[in-house]
Amino acid sequence: MTDNYNKRYWDLDRNGRILDMSDREIMDAKYPKQKLKQQPDANLHQKISFIKSGVRIVGYAFLPFSLVTATILLILSELIGIIEELV
Repeated sequence: MTDNYNKRYWDLDRNGRILDMSDREIMDAKYPKQKLKQQPDANLHQKISFIKSGVRIVGYAFLPFSLVTATILLILSELIGIIEELV
């Protein structure tokens, strides 16, 4: 019983009982693991991001020459950005 007095307050629960669970066990008990969704494909996401950036750069390069072409390319880059987030 004297062992309880040597424990720090964070080693005891609110009723003064000694906690004999690890931090991971406590977190798992508080927040049960939910089913993980499918992880996104980081490599494909990066490739699509580079394509989007390239289209965007070309779109901005066309601004002094053709406003219509630049607008179409910039809208296209935004559509690619939407696809990028869905991957």
